Formats: sequence, structure tokens, C-alpha cells
Amino acid sequence: MPILGPLGRRPAGTMLTAFTVLATAWLTPAAATPIPDSPTRTATTSDVWTVPSPENNKDQLTADVVRDDATGALTLTVRRGATDVLPDSPLGLRTKDADLTRGLEVLGRDDRRVHEKYAMTTGKQRRVDSPMTESRFALRGDGGVRMDLVVRVARDGVAFRYELPDSEGTVVTGEASGYRLPADAPAWLLPHTSWYEEVRTETTAGGAPADDYGYPALFELDTSTTGAKAADDGYVLLTEAGMDSTYPGSKLAHAAGSGAYDVALAEAEVVSPGDLATPWRTAIVGDLATVTESTLVSDLAPDAEFSDTSWIRPGTVSWSWLVEHDSPRDFERQKDYVDYAAEHGWEYTLVDEGWSREWVPELVRYARTKGVDILLWFRWWEVDTPQEMDTVFGELNDWGVKGVKVDFMNSGGGEPEGVGRHAWYEDVLAATAEHKLLVNFHGATLPKGLQRTWPHLMTYEAVRGHEYYSFGQALTPAYNTMLPFTRNVVGSADVTPGTFSMTNRTHSDAHELALPVVYESGLQHPADSPETYAALPGAERVLDQLPTVWDETRYLGGRPGDDAVLARRAGDRWFVGGIHAGAAGTAEVDLGRLGADDDRLLVELVTDGADGLARETRTVGGDARLTVPVAENGGFVALVCAAERGRTTCDEPVRTTPATALAITPATATVAPGDEIEVTGRFAAADGESATLRNVTLGARPRAGWTAAGEDVARPALRPGQALSANWTVRVPESAEPGYVDVPVVAEYRAPGAGPAEPRVHVEQAVRVLVAPPVPQGEAHVGDLHLLTATNGWGPVEVDTSVGDDGAGDGAPLTIGGTTYAKGLGAHAPSRVTVYLGGACTSFSAQVGVDDEVGDRGSVSFRVLGDDTELATTGTLRGTDAAQPVTADVTGVDLLTLEVADGGDGISYDHADWAEPKVTCG
Repeated sequence: MPILGPLGRRPAGTMLTAFTVLATAWLTPAAATPIPDSPTRTATTSDVWTVPSPENNKDQLTADVVRDDATGALTLTVRRGATDVLPDSPLGLRTKDADLTRGLEVLGRDDRRVHEKYAMTTGKQRRVDSPMTESRFALRGDGGVRMDLVVRVARDGVAFRYELPDSEGTVVTGEASGYRLPADAPAWLLPHTSWYEEVRTETTAGGAPADDYGYPALFELDTSTTGAKAADDGYVLLTEAGMDSTYPGSKLAHAAGSGAYDVALAEAEVVSPGDLATPWRTAIVGDLATVTESTLVSDLAPDAEFSDTSWIRPGTVSWSWLVEHDSPRDFERQKDYVDYAAEHGWEYTLVDEGWSREWVPELVRYARTKGVDILLWFRWWEVDTPQEMDTVFGELNDWGVKGVKVDFMNSGGGEPEGVGRHAWYEDVLAATAEHKLLVNFHGATLPKGLQRTWPHLMTYEAVRGHEYYSFGQALTPAYNTMLPFTRNVVGSADVTPGTFSMTNRTHSDAHELALPVVYESGLQHPADSPETYAALPGAERVLDQLPTVWDETRYLGGRPGDDAVLARRAGDRWFVGGIHAGAAGTAEVDLGRLGADDDRLLVELVTDGADGLARETRTVGGDARLTVPVAENGGFVALVCAAERGRTTCDEPVRTTPATALAITPATATVAPGDEIEVTGRFAAADGESATLRNVTLGARPRAGWTAAGEDVARPALRPGQALSANWTVRVPESAEPGYVDVPVVAEYRAPGAGPAEPRVHVEQAVRVLVAPPVPQGEAHVGDLHLLTATNGWGPVEVDTSVGDDGAGDGAPLTIGGTTYAKGLGAHAPSRVTVYLGGACTSFSAQVGVDDEVGDRGSVSFRVLGDDTELATTGTLRGTDAAQPVTADVTGVDLLTLEVADGGDGISYDHADWAEPKVTCG
């Protein structure tokens, strides 16, 4: 049964209704108690309505909605106790038909208490309980147009939004919304781009250059009565929440010299055919602990679109691209990363740009046998339409891939923060949920609450992360300390920490090791090689213990630009990460803030030592204050647990998957539609393993339309050395199209020590079946035959044109050395094309070379193979060379393969042509 409709996008005209129904569901009758409050008159002839604080609000936040009698304009003032922390924030909308920023009449006010209780699959805490008070102000403005202003006050901030109810449609041209900060307030700001990867810097609200700034924007406010800086000085973090495809994203427009930051929309007009509700303009307010621990962005988001999250598994991911850009093209190297993940109990391996559909299914089978799942990287335009999503994500399901990293949403046409792109985000999240695939958005907008609405959304980039080391742009220690208080507050951040081998890094190993604790991400990508980690056993030990799902998060100390110390709890263990920018010194860590019930705690501390990472163990009181030595630009990690009798470490055993073997026959088969294949399978638990496999099944799993006669076999237990065998007759449908089809044989079992909610281990091998196309006759051009495989280093293989750019059909005529050819294949190294000859042909010929469209920049070599045996090859050909003839005897060859390899000069303009490639057949 589908868990969702085909797509997640809501029609714009129904958005307000959908939200209203959801909001009603949040409330119990007791929670909807009206909040009495009447307007008060001030000396400036303004009306003031106060939205009070929810219960148990240590920061005593309130919000005043103020109407100026002279202009009819509204402003919002946020107070923390008796101090105005965000005074006189302007309010209002402008539409094509009405100016709703002044001349506003307040028709009425409705109050209620909203209590958000929900579970998260990612983030700072699994379960959230957030009370808020809400006031809805019904307004009438220009031409009698209705607008509602909705204000919410939470324990950790204040948010407001506008609703245009009962509307027949409108066009919004802008907002008056903005914030007014003291000009001398310290500020940590990010110049706005739609991918949020600029360098965040420390300045002041008034001293920042005139520019557009991206969310979240952090400001420090002096709320002391003495004028001296205090540890609990107020902070304000500005962002937006509750985004959907009815409204574009926004940014903060700032004029130099002032503390004014105004909301500017990414698109000049917002066309709504019906009811409209804007995103929440959100201010997280309080001390640094309140800001860092805030869940306000997800509190303001719609609840989850589906309830079955049993298939969603956050985890640690081995990932090769950062330190080895070409490795995702290398099947054998990817197996090394799978092996490392398996040995260390990591859940996933991500194969980034360059993977090939020729070998990914085999890699998935290899990984799953070891208890590791595969994630794959995509460009967003490869899954741009519902049809592409269904095709691509369905194929990933067939392969057994568990998630996607989708990239470059900041490019590719359209406004990257616009309504259209937000609609695409919703569509791809709905489609991946339908196909039960995890999602990682890269080159993306900022988290704005979608991780609550779509629980399989594990993380976003939207940050200058560790990939910039490979671009020669190192991250500074000061920058690192800003992220926990800014970017990571609003949602998971895929910074990809754990990169020890980058020589341009200026902070210490312990600082780097602390980053996966300090930065939260549902998928955490330690971004170094197996060999690097093997040389750092102290780092390996910490990384192997780190969860990626947290029960709660606590701020223990620090200030952006200087230090950050955070503690995160998973079960009964706390992980404390500290990072520092500046000279060596000490850090004070108050373990009492953890609120542990235990009188005695075991603390395992990893710091920078004289000869690398140093580890020590301490037993301390539950409310102890640790003094931790910190190196220059250093850091530390502490693992904290109850000091139980006999316990010497907080480490838990690293669980690995038992060795097994699945053998099948035949390995390959060539068939015609309607044929039958006899398949056998034998699954065994390896000798030497100490554990027994439980609930073991073995069966054939042919694709839809193919059938397997024969029953699954099962055994409640399989001891080491024991085996399970079965036979099946697989029938090829009469309608089968030519090409390769895998017929999987699958064994599944429950791993030793696995809990009931954990997925069973999946061991798979497949019969590689070729449904043969017709054999060629006479003289045939290769491009006119059925291409069984066609892979390229960039873009698709093109028939009768050059490879062009990365789209299908975008190449120019094939031209080598000034000669144009009508027929052929346009490739980009590395490339591999395979066609079926069926033993019916005798010779192959072609003219080969670098296409003229890249000038003298390309360098490639060509190779012809028959049934995987080399028949002909060229040396390296360059862009200045004329076409070279290639011939080969293909007598008796079933499969002809044409390969293009990179010439080895590191230049990526390797557009290679097979001009007039022909086979002569009898």
C-alpha cells in the first residue's frame, strides 16, 4: 500500500486549509484555552497587544504587537524579561492590489495554546515537547482586503507569519517584515547565496557591509543592567521556517551603517490562486544554551507526512570523493570503503560522482552481504520530473540502494530559492519516501523544517564544509566554532568532518576528531581514506563509537569564533565535543549540566598529546567540573557513562556481520524471450564464525514479469558450517526486451545481537541474463545496433553526434582533424559501449580520435574487446591528431566492447569519437 500520494506538492489553493486541519489536530480541548489580553494605550497613541510567554520559560519571552494610530502600521517587539531584544520590527505585506503595511485596522484577536509533541529521526533530540502561545490578529487594510497576522511565542523564540484567508487569489510583491538590531551588536553573518556556502564572518549589525545576508543570522545583545558583558547575554538567531512550494525563500537585505535587516523575497512576485500563508519569520531568542539547543524551526513545521519510519536508519557513512576525487569511478576502490565500513560497524558507503550503473548492482550485493548499504550521488536534473523520479528511484529499489545524495540545486535554471524549486524539493521527498530511500540534499537551500515533515530527509549541505579543503580554501578554527551556534541550529549539516589527511588544515587532530560530535547530521560522513584512519587508531576508536541519532543535546560552553563545547546523549552515554580557536589553554567542562542520575561517572578523554592523540580515563563525581588541556586551535572528545563496578570503558562492542557464502549457478545465461533457466542456490554460514544465524530464508527474486517456479526454503537457525540449498526454474517472459537482466537469489537472516527493529542482513547473488537482440546482418553501423551498455565519464554516449555537454542529444556533428563523419558514437573518457554480435560477424573497423569541439585539450586511448579479450588498441591520441583507423577480427565474438580511456594528463576535455564504426557480418 502506498504511504503517500504520487507527489508531495500541495496545490497552492489548499495550503492554508491543510495547515489549519493539522494545527487543529495538535490541540487538545485543554490546550485551546483562550489567553485573555486587551490592548493598552501608550503615550505615543499606539495600541499594544501582548502575546505572553508559554509555561516554564526561563527566558520570559513575550511579544508585543503595536499599532501606530497615526499611520495604521504594525510593528513587533520581542522582550526577554523587561528588556526589548527585538524592538519595532516592521510588519506587513504588499500585493498588486493592496498595501497591507499601513492603514491597518485590527478587527479581532484569537488566542490559543499550541503544544507540539513529536518524534524526530534526526536532529538534536529524538522527542520534542514544545509549548507555545499563539495570537491571531484579524486585520483589514487597503480596499477592505483581509489579512491575518499570526504570532507565536515559544520558550526559545518568537515567530510570525501572514495569512490571506478566503482569497480568490493574489499576487504578493513583497513584505515589510524586518528586524531592528543595535548597530553595535556583535553579529555572525553569511553573505547570501542560494547554496549557503560562503564564509561566515564576525562583524557588527551596523558595521556589516551593505549586502544581502543568508539565514541564519546571529546577533549578540547586551542585556545586562551594568553594561558589562555577562555569560547569559541575549542572542537572537534570525531564520525562516515552515517553507513549502507556495512561497519563495527569502534573505536579509541590509543597508550599511544601520542595524536594520529587512526580509527580501527571492522572487519579485508570488502568485497564489487561493488562500496563502507565508513561511514563519523566526527569531530564536535567549542565551547561547537556548539558541544552540533550540528546536523552534522544526516546531513550526508541519508534522510528518507519514508515520511508518521503521525503514529509516541514520548512520555513519564511508565516503571516498573528498580525498580521492576519481575513486567513485573505481569499483575495486569502492569495495575497499565498503570493507572498512563493515569492519567498523558503519552503516553505509556513499558512492559519489562517477559511479557506473554497470557495476553498482554488484557493489550493492557485495556491501549488503557485509551488513553495509549503498547510497548514490545524483545531479538534481537527473530526477527532475515525476517520470524520471519513478524510473530512477524504482531502479534503485531493484538494485537495493538505500538512499540518494542529490546535488547542484543551486544551479540548472530557475530561481534556486523560488517556488518552482521548492516544489521540486517536495516532489522528490514524496517520491523517495514512496520508494523508501534516504535523502541528502547538497548544493541546496537551508533546512527550514522539512526534516520534521519528511523524516527520511537525513541532512543538508548548505554550509562551507570540508570539501573546500580540496579546493585550496581551508576552513579556519574560528569558522568551525561558529557553525554550532548558527548553521547547525536550524537543521542537520553535512560538513563531512574527520578529514585528517588534508595538509592545509590549521587545527589539531583532536579538534578535527571533535567535529562529528559538535556537528549534528543524520548521515555523518567521515571524509578520509581507510588507510588514513588505520594509521590513527585513537581516532578510529572514537569514530566507531559515535552515534548519529541523539536523545538530547546540551550546550556546555563557548562563544562563536572562540570555542564550542557541546554534549550529546545517546542512550545512557554522553559524548562531549570541544573545539577551540586560538592559543593553547584549558577548557572547563561542567558535567553537572548533563543532569546525570549517577553519583560517579566514568570519563574517557581524548586530547592532543605530544605524540598525537592522547587518551586518559577518569572517575569523577556526577557534578564534577573537568579542567581539560586544549592545544593551540585544539579540541577534545569525552565519552561519559556511569562508573559501574567493574566497568573500565564506556565503549560498546563494534558489531560486525558474520561471514557467509552464497553460491549460484549459472553465473550468466544468454536467452531468448520465452526461454527457461534452471537456477540453483546454496547459502552457508562460514566455518570459524562463533555465532548462529537466526530466521534464515533463501529464495529467487526475479523482476516483475519474470517468474520462478520453486519455493523459498527456511531454517530457524544456521550454525557455522551448515548450508541451505534450493532450486528454481526461471521463465523469461515473451515480452522481454533485449538487454541485461539480473535474476537475484537472496538469503536473509537476523544477525547475532540484532534487535527486532533492525533490518535483516541481505545476502544476494544474481544470474546475469542477456536477453539477446537480433544478430547483425551484412554491413552494420555499431550505433544502429542495440547498445547493451553505454557509459561515459560525462554526459550520455551519443549516437551520430559528439558527446557535447551533459544532456542527451546536445552534441554537434562528429568531427576529427577537420573531417566530419555522418555516423558514429560520441564518447567522453572513460567510456564503455557493448553490442551483441552473436558470433555472426567477421570484422570491425572505425576511424577514431579526439573530437574537434575541444580543440587541442583532450587526450584519450581506444580499445576494442571481443568477449573481454583485447582485439585492438591505440596509443594516446590528442586533440591535434588526425583520425586513426582501427580494425579487428571479430570472428566468433558474441559481445563486442568499445572502450575509451583517459590519456592520463588530468585534462577533463576527453571528447572521443568512434567515427564510422562498422561490423561486417555473414
